[in-house]
Amino acid sequence: MALDTRNLVELTLAICNIESVSSNESALADQVQQTLEQANWLETSRHGNTVIARTNLNRGKRVVIAGHLDTVPVANNLPAQLHHFEREQVIVGRGSVDMKGGVAVMLKLAVELDNPKHDITWIFYDNEEVASEFNGLGLIAASHPELVSGDFAVLCEPTSALVEGGCNGTIRIEVSTTGVKAHSARPWMGENAIHKTAEILNRLNGFEPETVAVDGLEYRESLNAVLVSGGIATNVIPDHATVTINYRFAPSRTESEVLALLNNLFEGFDIKVTDLALGARPGLDRPEALEFIAATGTTARPKYGWTDVARFSALGIPAVNYGPGDPSLAHADNENVPVGHLFDCEKGLRSWLAP
Repeated sequence: MALDTRNLVELTLAICNIESVSSNESALADQVQQTLEQANWLETSRHGNTVIARTNLNRGKRVVIAGHLDTVPVANNLPAQLHHFEREQVIVGRGSVDMKGGVAVMLKLAVELDNPKHDITWIFYDNEEVASEFNGLGLIAASHPELVSGDFAVLCEPTSALVEGGCNGTIRIEVSTTGVKAHSARPWMGENAIHKTAEILNRLNGFEPETVAVDGLEYRESLNAVLVSGGIATNVIPDHATVTINYRFAPSRTESEVLALLNNLFEGFDIKVTDLALGARPGLDRPEALEFIAATGTTARPKYGWTDVARFSALGIPAVNYGPGDPSLAHADNENVPVGHLFDCEKGLRSWLAP
């Protein structure tokens, strides 16, 4: 059954109310596919629960617009409903912010823009909210890179209808200490591994993160301890302790540069990398990006959190985030998107894409 795209608010409600927790996107993917197949100027294909629709109008440039279909688990916040909060209308419900509001805007424009300024690839993908190995956008990029190629990309993640360029990279490391177990009544017979983590924390406290300019945006970096673990019982001197550290770094930094910085800072300690994802340059010097900023009528700001724009950056495609909803409400039980954000994003994208 195809979705009715005539009314953006009703479309968003309908999409929210098709439950699509990660790995359960098939019902929503079915309806998105059937809706796109009604537009005869789109070449639509299905890959698992990722749906891709492309124009092939021989324009000089191609842009990619992407959004994920899945949500985190429902928490008594479906069905979605339209409410009046103070002076504005909002849609309250799981996925309204992250990111079915953006999906609704994409779907409406995909079936209405039959003569866009640029060729467009619309990507509606699955499994963004779970482990990276299942991410539909990543799987398509690996197996069919030609389907995600383009000169510029927009990811419709929530940004409060403002443009957020690129994204910071992120790395998590475990910095460990070792000691010697002993009874806590006779601590002089052991070495306390937890006490040794004080030096790790002192180095963190003394570290001054940078703010790095990349393509005209100022990316603020951060380096923080996020977990501390150690010990096996309250009467045993611990022989092992670990501090988990998260470094959010500017998209201009390479993997080798990041690893060198951390190895130098924590010289003398055992370090284990548990997660690493490079950032994404916004490419705001590209004509497509400048055109996009002008069309949306906003001023670009940096994206500090990591998003799938980094997947485009890895393919050499500059990308920005632009979508309805306050990102701080993503995954919250009171998740809600202002109706005004939906219309602002529709207007911005339409202005950019229309001939």
